[in-house]
Amino acid sequence: MLITAFIHRAVMQGIPLLFGSTGEILTEKSGNLNLGIPGIMYVGGMGGVIGAFLYEQSVGPANINKAVALILPLCCSLFGSLVMGLIYSFLTVTLRANQNVTGLALTTFGVGFGNFFGGSLIKLSGNDVPSITLTATSNVYRTTFPFAGKLGAVGELFFSYSFLAYVAIIVALVSSYVLTHTRAGLNLRAIGENPATADAAGISVSKYKYAATCIGSMIAGLGGLYYVMDYANGVWSNDAFGDRGWLAIALVIFAIWRPNVSIFGSILFGGLFIVHNYIPNIDVSTQELIKMTPYLVTIIVLIVISARKKRENLPPASLGLSYFREDR
Repeated sequence: MLITAFIHRAVMQGIPLLFGSTGEILTEKSGNLNLGIPGIMYVGGMGGVIGAFLYEQSVGPANINKAVALILPLCCSLFGSLVMGLIYSFLTVTLRANQNVTGLALTTFGVGFGNFFGGSLIKLSGNDVPSITLTATSNVYRTTFPFAGKLGAVGELFFSYSFLAYVAIIVALVSSYVLTHTRAGLNLRAIGENPATADAAGISVSKYKYAATCIGSMIAGLGGLYYVMDYANGVWSNDAFGDRGWLAIALVIFAIWRPNVSIFGSILFGGLFIVHNYIPNIDVSTQELIKMTPYLVTIIVLIVISARKKRENLPPASLGLSYFREDR
């Protein structure tokens, strides 16, 4: 059915957004506003591509070990994202640099990093087209439940996704639980609201900010890996990632800083992003207007929550502000 195919594709489109928004929510709960998420997702995707490319080139696509093909790109993606998170944390937490400028610089750097190494790998592969195709590794990542095809629409809607899609949902649910039901989550939220008070209570502000930012960056980087290995079928093309990183940041506002809400928001955003493909006889200008709807919805949500002024629906009070302990 057309509606089943649409929902399935919307979920796949939304998974990178879910990874990105979950990572950014964790980061923002500590008071750090990381606008470098688009660049981090780019580096996460490129890291996975580098690991998969070198492995396939060394043993040949037909001789890959599935476990290695799965773990190696995953580790490379996590490592690259972690380095980006550490750079951001060092600049904003240790050196107290402006968070907005630092985040935008990371986005620029991440895109440049991906395009540079992407272009280099394309030359090494000798492809006539400006892209890298990692079909063997992609097939490993795109493996689904074997019984999904026997369950009809139910199987397509719930069991026909790769393991990273389920990881994204689990991570969002676990993050939501940690933030609301654990001491670590309480400490993190306290730092985001008032770091001076948290510091006076004996909570290490720098440690929590570093941990939240680095873990959030690693989660966001998996969104880039999922996009390349699953959604794009293992094909890397420079600048093909689009504005998904910015959509992930917009989703944070839509989800009112709650990872569990971002699960449904990611599917909605994914559907809005591709719905024009399912509307017959639509011109290009109308397509672009429809692509704007996720941002329009985000603006509406931001206006509504600001007008209601319910504290639990507002961003952390110290979001985007550097903490100077000597001013406490």
